[in-house]
Amino acid sequence: MTLHHPEPLAAPRLGADASPRVAIAHDWLVRYAGSERCVDELLVAFPGAEVMTTLVAPSAVPAHLRGARPSALQRIPGAISHHEWLLPLMPLAWRMMAPPVGVDAVISSSHACAKAVPVEEGTPHLCYCHTPMRYAWDFGAERERFPRGSRAAARALMAWFRRWDRATASRVTRFVANSRAVADRIGRHYGRRAQVVPPPVRTDFFTPGGERGDGFVYVGRLTGYKRPDLVVEAFRGLPYRLTVVGEGAMASSLRERATPNVEFVERVGDEELRELYRSARAMLYPVDEDFGIVMAEAQACGTPVISIDAGGALDIVENGVTGWLMRGRGVRDVQQAVRHAAREELEAREIRKRAERFSSEAYRAALRDAVGDMIENPWPV
Repeated sequence: MTLHHPEPLAAPRLGADASPRVAIAHDWLVRYAGSERCVDELLVAFPGAEVMTTLVAPSAVPAHLRGARPSALQRIPGAISHHEWLLPLMPLAWRMMAPPVGVDAVISSSHACAKAVPVEEGTPHLCYCHTPMRYAWDFGAERERFPRGSRAAARALMAWFRRWDRATASRVTRFVANSRAVADRIGRHYGRRAQVVPPPVRTDFFTPGGERGDGFVYVGRLTGYKRPDLVVEAFRGLPYRLTVVGEGAMASSLRERATPNVEFVERVGDEELRELYRSARAMLYPVDEDFGIVMAEAQACGTPVISIDAGGALDIVENGVTGWLMRGRGVRDVQQAVRHAAREELEAREIRKRAERFSSEAYRAALRDAVGDMIENPWPV
């Protein structure tokens, strides 16, 4: 495939000590999770940046994000609680947004449509890509998000979205991916190269401490692709305790099938989550994830991680050093890995040391460098 890149943009002139003026676009602000924390750290790295989005849920985000400029979708009744239903309208919503004026660069934080943010001619645009839109590019894995009777129509719509998604990628000056797995997808789907910068982890908060126990922990949404069913089923044949932290559509069915050695906790505060990490023998997360920030949080607490040899885990788990990577994907593979983790002692101090590369400070520095380089050399790569 031959790629056509636009002519290089004219580089803005910045003083030697000047901080670039940027605008930030994010898909939606209806919860506060990993991608929203990326936006938070961007605001620290680029003080005073304007934030643009499609929807804002004031009760779900910190006060400093409530002033983000929303799209026209904000005026639709019920839009916030059913934001994924509005996905077909989001390309138009972004197209109607007025572009930011007087900025040196635009940064989009995108896992759906935010990279389609309007940008004035001559302004470079860096996309921090959490993943190319999963709905469109991996419909088979995401089909459960759509009501059963609408899946045929949704499949046809996603075919259109793939064409639109690829077209809007051509307007981005630089791509930065949150993992090597996502960088590979950007190459396959968009035909573009991407620098890898892991998302920020609160390594100043998630720290080692307390006594390590002999139980295990799983942290994640209780939905199909996160594979909590695999973990719960594996502990049916194991003599160890498992704590499952999370909520989701599979919660009730998992509780019904779980054995007495499995405990469920729907919601925990940050301090309680930290204690669960610290006291666990290992964290289980057998998921092909874009990155998997909970794995890095656990390791920041000195806790090893059991995952699979795919996706973001390849950037986080160093086999036999900071955890263990499974080749298989079945119940017996999980059981074997848990038994191995119960016997083998990994060095908590070394696990923590390796996790420090995911710090918020490292993320901010890398993004400042990437944006500065793009402003000085504003041509697509």
